[in-house]
Amino acid sequence: MPESNRSVAPQPRIAWRFAVMVPLAVAFVVIDQISKIEVRAAQSAGAFPIEVIRGVIGLEYVENRGAAFGLGDGFGWVFVLLAFVMVVASMAYLSRATLVSRFEVVGLGMVCGGAVGNAIDRVTQGFVTDFLTFRFFDFPSFNVADIGITVGVVVALIGFAVLSPANAAPGEEGGGGADGR
Repeated sequence: MPESNRSVAPQPRIAWRFAVMVPLAVAFVVIDQISKIEVRAAQSAGAFPIEVIRGVIGLEYVENRGAAFGLGDGFGWVFVLLAFVMVVASMAYLSRATLVSRFEVVGLGMVCGGAVGNAIDRVTQGFVTDFLTFRFFDFPSFNVADIGITVGVVVALIGFAVLSPANAAPGEEGGGGADGR
């Protein structure tokens, strides 16, 4: 049969994609929000700063009114809108793309969960609560949602660029073998 007429079943299946992405995103939102509630309570009790591992990592209460690294101060509503767009675009991509890697699904779940976690803060608090701080080099404070966004982008990009079965040459199994499907 000519290749243009052949119908390809989605890989991995669409139901699997959402069965992985949605719970992963929800888990990131829940863990992020619980950690921020605890941090705000500890701040009210005067518990900060805390050295977790002296000279390596600590906890420090920060009200971030911008985006990553404090950029975009005063544009919180834009970041809330971007979080919404990210979730909708990810769901559209995962429901329409024929071939995606499992890494893409996991990465997008992490990014969506992180984006929603920070958006909840922006809507309910007017700022994002950051609290994790590296002590051994100068780096802005961050939170669980930021970890989800950053690691999720890397995982999704690896999945898309390296492991996606859509990148395989005709007749090959997939871009990254069994793990990339």
